[in-house]
Amino acid sequence: MDWTLEVVIVPVRDLDAAIAFYRDQVGFDLDHDTTNEHMHVAQLTPRGSGCSIVVGDLPAQRAMEPGSLHGIQLVVADAEAARAELVGRGVECSEIQVIDPRDGGTFFGFSDPDGNSWAVQQIAARADAPLIPHEARGRFGEDAPL
Repeated sequence: MDWTLEVVIVPVRDLDAAIAFYRDQVGFDLDHDTTNEHMHVAQLTPRGSGCSIVVGDLPAQRAMEPGSLHGIQLVVADAEAARAELVGRGVECSEIQVIDPRDGGTFFGFSDPDGNSWAVQQIAARADAPLIPHEARGRFGEDAPL
């Protein structure tokens, strides 16, 4: 049986500011922004990822202090290019650190406006062998062949 991690709840104070940060500055795709009489939640997904984040006011989100999530890790094929992209969009990032010269040992980090922190790891092999092939990246089946 496969057990896949597909959603991480990120606790934030201001949902609209969080959507703007993750969509416009970090570059996540906004999958949905849902409001009704019971809730307001949004799901955003990093390009190429099978795991999304959810921000909003569901009970699980209200149980966590905004900014209390630390060490969420993203993986990119090129840390320098990824960091330059984020800095170019106004995201404050740490300097790149090489912890180990082998592939997978290069990191940098950033935090969202609430203080939730992210690590970004370079795995250069992802350039030639992404976890989710480009042809299978349509969210919710919208790009699936008929």
